[in-house]
Amino acid sequence: MVKIGDIKLGSFPLLLAPMEDVSDPPFRALCKEQGADVVYTEFISSEGLIRSAQKSVMKLDIYEKERPVGIQIFGANLDSMLQSVDIVEKSNPDIIDINFGCPVKKVVSKGAGAGILKDIDLMVKLTSEMVKRTSLPVTVKTRLGWDESTIKIVEVAERLQDVGAKAIAIHGRTRAQMYKGEADWTMIAEVKNNQRMTIPVFGNGDVNSPEKARIMRDDYGLDGAMIGRASIGNPWFFKQVKEYLETKKTICQPSLEERIITAKRHLEMAIKWKGERLGLLETRRHYSNYFRGIANFKPFRTRLVTGETTQEVMTVFDELEEIKTHHEVIA
Repeated sequence: MVKIGDIKLGSFPLLLAPMEDVSDPPFRALCKEQGADVVYTEFISSEGLIRSAQKSVMKLDIYEKERPVGIQIFGANLDSMLQSVDIVEKSNPDIIDINFGCPVKKVVSKGAGAGILKDIDLMVKLTSEMVKRTSLPVTVKTRLGWDESTIKIVEVAERLQDVGAKAIAIHGRTRAQMYKGEADWTMIAEVKNNQRMTIPVFGNGDVNSPEKARIMRDDYGLDGAMIGRASIGNPWFFKQVKEYLETKKTICQPSLEERIITAKRHLEMAIKWKGERLGLLETRRHYSNYFRGIANFKPFRTRLVTGETTQEVMTVFDELEEIKTHHEVIA
């Protein structure tokens, strides 16, 4: 049984990774319905929180049906991070997660996200002080290192555990790699195999098929998989992975009807949560995957990603429903 603090998560939990403009409440709800064991918010700027920036504060919205849910924050200033912990606690999440892995330049340039991998002592100090500040379990998401020459992830994970981190999720690339090349799970396995490690070690990066999740579990011995890009427009991925891990059989792709229903629900929830303009804009990235493998879908996709009103997009869904009997899922 894998646990984060006192939260029981089963034998090989699947975690929805925090993704900017993706893992919002509507999408988290869909992934939860399809078997995600833990979901994380988009990462939230500590500086934005203490300034009450609308975009940052809005990301604190969580709902009972999502639990267990983690709120992820990033920053490099100790006072700001501690103030953020106080603010985050008021939203009553189950977990507070620290982002030490985001490779994006605008985050890294401020010494936050993966930028902190240049200063491991600060990384450990921030974690230590945040653990002391809250009774909630504090977890960490990070990368192997800043670049190939500075990988010290076994030592780093041990130090983070020693100051009270309750779990660590490791993306199997350095910051220098960004998202290029293949994720190296061997280094994550070295963390897991360190006899001093007692907290869960979750693997992240390139878990893009049920078979890959099985390899991560059986060949690398990790405690769970954190799934990011493979879930975009594909909340069924969690269910497919669980079914495969249990039966070693690949379950059928969702029908076109199920895809349409889910995509419509996603859009409706997104508009309700963030308004029509943002709701329409931020669901567009999901449509290619929602309808992957559907024959002759391109003209519909073009209209879905250019529709300026809810009615325009819903009309496309209605047309898809009318002709669904003529479509086949290629898979």
